[in-house]
Amino acid sequence: MITETTAVTLRQNLGDMLNRVQYRRDSIVITKDGKPVAALVDAALFERIRAMQNRFDTLCNRIAKGYDNVPQAEGIAEIDAAAAAVRPEMKAEAAVAKRKAGTARQRSR
Repeated sequence: MITETTAVTLRQNLGDMLNRVQYRRDSIVITKDGKPVAALVDAALFERIRAMQNRFDTLCNRIAKGYDNVPQAEGIAEIDAAAAAVRPEMKAEAAVAKRKAGTARQRSR
């Protein structure tokens, strides 16, 4: 479960919050002035996030190396063309998902 709490409440209830994260595997979003500023997650989830971040960074570096000799304008044009090519397919998939969600809502009534 993901819950939200203020920094003040977290400070006042740190022990309880740590237990919720450690034993119940809850995640807690910490806010200041109504805006999320941090999250308290269990160590296993944090390690998975860290591993994903490392894989993402590695992939970004490989892509950057692959485009080292490509002028920036040419690279941006290639990315724009690729995005434009898949956009109709993504819109069609979203429309199908929306129709399915609408059908499911009608059945539950």
